[in-house]
Amino acid sequence: MLKGGWVYIMTNAAHGTLYIGVTANLPARITAHREGRGSEFCRKYGLVRLVYVEPYPTIEEAIAREKAMKRWKRQWKLKLIRQMNPNWDDLWELMNA
Repeated sequence: MLKGGWVYIMTNAAHGTLYIGVTANLPARITAHREGRGSEFCRKYGLVRLVYVEPYPTIEEAIAREKAMKRWKRQWKLKLIRQMNPNWDDLWELMNA
């Protein structure tokens, strides 16, 4: 596991509500979201599908990227997801299959 950080995007469905987060421990954070112990926003909208993830060598770089992405237009975020994950697969399920 990288000692840096991760930027990730959660959703409830393809082209659904999006949540951009950052963490130093991806497995623990995604598990928390999926079990309803993550952010209140994810809990409220049922965001349990991991559709995008980017690793960074340091948590500081990951935080800077997360802040930048949160300022993006929705269309830019959708394009980013489609480029890496065109079928909007749950990457968490694929990583743990």
